[in-house]
Amino acid sequence: MNQDNATGPIPFTIDLTFEEARRRAEVVAALGPDWDPVAVLRGEDEAYALLYSGLDAEQQRTYDLLVAAGVLPGEEPGRAAAH
Repeated sequence: MNQDNATGPIPFTIDLTFEEARRRAEVVAALGPDWDPVAVLRGEDEAYALLYSGLDAEQQRTYDLLVAAGVLPGEEPGRAAAH
């Protein structure tokens, strides 16, 4: 073996674009034809509203503090906590 050619690691690259497209297609196929993303989001909104409904005054204050601190998401669309 010629030592001049063995100066370092051989570069190895892989393009995951094809694999990511295949993975996404498999996920959508697994969800099935009856999957309705709008209905799912609506259900999540309803569940979120139900989760924080009926709080007593102290629970509401705690909830409001957690929302203000970014620990819990607020009522805005695309709810996600800031932290």
